[in-house]
Amino acid sequence: MEFLLADYITSIFIFFGAVLYSSVGHGGASSYIAIMSLMGSPVNEIKPIGLVLNIIVSSVGSYRFIKNKLFSLKVFLPLVIGSVPAAFLGGYIELSSEVYRPLVGVVLLFAGFQFLFNIFDNLKIKSIKKCNSYVAILVGITIGLLSGLTGTGGGIFLSPIIVFLGWTTVKSASGTAAAFILFNSISGLLGNFVSVSLIPNTIFLYSIAVFLGVLLGTTLGIKVLSEHGVKRALGLVIILAGFKFLLT
Repeated sequence: MEFLLADYITSIFIFFGAVLYSSVGHGGASSYIAIMSLMGSPVNEIKPIGLVLNIIVSSVGSYRFIKNKLFSLKVFLPLVIGSVPAAFLGGYIELSSEVYRPLVGVVLLFAGFQFLFNIFDNLKIKSIKKCNSYVAILVGITIGLLSGLTGTGGGIFLSPIIVFLGWTTVKSASGTAAAFILFNSISGLLGNFVSVSLIPNTIFLYSIAVFLGVLLGTTLGIKVLSEHGVKRALGLVIILAGFKFLLT
């Protein structure tokens, strides 16, 4: 199996994306989508690749965060009850390029500005509140549908919401988001299982990159190592890719 130089460069960027995103419990699909877009990957390959890589990262991430008791089952259950069928539906829906590109562009801009301005880390919780199951199911449905449509796991939206609502601490949000992304990504991929045939051989190279990235990233997240400067740089890259999706 032979790879091009561009494939190795892409895998290196994907590795760093996995490190940064997994450190806060995210799968990193928005960064992989941004990277592959900037590197010229075909649009029809980006969504399934993003979901597969998300599954790898969130599998390892959720295990490690849950093992370290950074997880809220009471928040996770109603969220995933709403999100799994919605993600399946979103994955089943085939969007045209004219719709898919601007939708992903908006998601990338949101993710990029969040990293750039450190919104998630600046959220502070004074006291933990009881999770409202009905609101959580509605949040799950909304994020699940969006994640299925775009090929992202939804963690970039979920973490700030559950922290802002006071349902978890910032730490517990990491493990809760990681498990949420795992279920969403599997459901989204099953909803559009035919897209698996579009995945190129480079998935093996990218999979190794994200596996190594999540091992390092979750270690950093659990030990509270700060990397704000690199996150801001990643935010700029994602914003550029967001504009690329919107303007091309």
